[in-house]
Amino acid sequence: MTTKPVRTTATPAFFVQSALSFAVSSVGLGVGILYLPVDAWMRAFVGLGLLYVITSTFTLAKVVRDRQEETAVTSRVDQARLDKLLAEHDPFKVD
Repeated sequence: MTTKPVRTTATPAFFVQSALSFAVSSVGLGVGILYLPVDAWMRAFVGLGLLYVITSTFTLAKVVRDRQEETAVTSRVDQARLDKLLAEHDPFKVD
């Protein structure tokens, strides 16, 4: 009995697109914050807000990924148990 490895559907192109999108949006918002026509303390507050949003987004993405991986592993274990039960089951066996 062999188990199939979990395949990810994210291609390298999707990874590059996501990284570039993140970089462009972060830099764009950072530049926008720098050129706001407000006092320095207001810029600093908005900048800290930006950093907080970025770090919480990474944390949320990690939690979602971990939960998905945990579900996939549990599903694979359950599938292996079911495969074993089906392999051992003989419908023509008389008790």
